[in-house]
Amino acid sequence: MIFYPNAKINLGLRIAGRRPDGYHDLETVFYPVGWCDILEIVPAPGRSYRVRFTVSGLPLPGRRRDNLVVRAVELLRQRYALPPLRIHLHKQIPAGAGLGGGSADAAITLQGVVALLQLPAGDDDLHRMALTLGSDVPFFLLNRPALATGRGEELTPLPLSLEGYHLLIVFPAIPLNTGRMFRETRPQKHPLPPRRAVALPPEQWKGKLVNDFEPTATTLAPAIGTIVDTLYRAGAVYASLSGSGSAVYGIFREAPPPLSWPEGYLIWSEEL
Repeated sequence: MIFYPNAKINLGLRIAGRRPDGYHDLETVFYPVGWCDILEIVPAPGRSYRVRFTVSGLPLPGRRRDNLVVRAVELLRQRYALPPLRIHLHKQIPAGAGLGGGSADAAITLQGVVALLQLPAGDDDLHRMALTLGSDVPFFLLNRPALATGRGEELTPLPLSLEGYHLLIVFPAIPLNTGRMFRETRPQKHPLPPRRAVALPPEQWKGKLVNDFEPTATTLAPAIGTIVDTLYRAGAVYASLSGSGSAVYGIFREAPPPLSWPEGYLIWSEEL
């Protein structure tokens, strides 16, 4: 079976404070977008391996056996008798971009293996397993606009639609480490919390919908600030860093004009 794990963008991000468990309380709005990886999962009966995981496309950091796809399979294997599996991931969502690509791959692996093998795992089971893999992994099981609070795992679906707007995402090929971003970021002043800001038309989001990570990201990678400025000059009604970065997105009322970007940048555009 072939699946298409999709990315998300963050509409605003407020760091409410550090928790006793070492995580941070957040408030953000996750919005799914069409930038996808391609994931193939097939049974491999008679093989000696538990899971054979191969990758093509964009480079992935770290060891293959530590990838969230493999960890998702092993999590299921702790609960169910799984046959050997062969999994191939064609990576198109860049790592370290704040787009949730790795989390999406993990969530869709859980769903995909359950569907392929007809395992008796319910939604609550999948949510619990997803949360052990990462705070935003459960979102990709829901995969609709949602307010995320707590560590990012407490999800409240929102009646939010950007249908008819145009989205342009720019990744400057400068991965940012999430741990470092949390260590070096200080909460910003929010005119409105994200849940209230997104209730306004996107034309009113500038100056009201704030991502606490953006000043830190711009300091570490000045190209991020340049991208935001370029998107606004090109007519974006709103532009922001996604999550902890370093991808930046712009929301346009009309299709954005052709723009020239430095070599090595990755670009995604779609009508929402």
